[in-house]
Amino acid sequence: MTEENNGNSTMEAVQSLIKTKDYMEEQIKAYYDVLEDQDVGMEGPLVDAEGFPRADVNVYQIRTARHSISCLQNDHKAIMVEIEEALHRLHAREKAKRDQDQAESQAESMEQEVTLPSPFARVDAVSQGSPACQAGLRVNDEIITFGSVNTRNFQNLQNIASVVQHSEGKPLSVTVIRNGQKTQMGLTPQQWSVRGLLGCNIVPIQK
Repeated sequence: MTEENNGNSTMEAVQSLIKTKDYMEEQIKAYYDVLEDQDVGMEGPLVDAEGFPRADVNVYQIRTARHSISCLQNDHKAIMVEIEEALHRLHAREKAKRDQDQAESQAESMEQEVTLPSPFARVDAVSQGSPACQAGLRVNDEIITFGSVNTRNFQNLQNIASVVQHSEGKPLSVTVIRNGQKTQMGLTPQQWSVRGLLGCNIVPIQK
């Protein structure tokens, strides 16, 4: 086996080996066709009863075909082993990559869980067409910042109400935790078809 094939187990390399195998099989079949045309096969005698080369067949052509078949069959066995080993290496490499990706994903998820701040409030209703809805706020979003209000300085819902009243028509930066991921959006408190400036209901999270 060549050093190149030892170190190169890409799908392209495997496909190249398979192409070579297919070509060998075509050659073997072509040589068998030569033997079949002369009705001798691999073992049929090439001399007559008196020990002279047979005159009814092309002895040289038959010997060449038999020798070529023998060599090609050995090469075919070798390349089949090579293909199998290359596939094993390829699958092992793909599995190692999947395992690594999974480990990195888990590590990233754990890191995110560790670094995400604790939410202080949760969205339990969002009205269709409201400023909150247009900003992208969803039910069960857990709020970690709402304008200047955050986990460290939040005391009660009056803190949020105060920020909203002083920010009518001005975009507020709101950060929430959604499905374990931090999501940021801009929410502009403003008058709409229903009373209030947000169109959502926010409840504090009990600690």
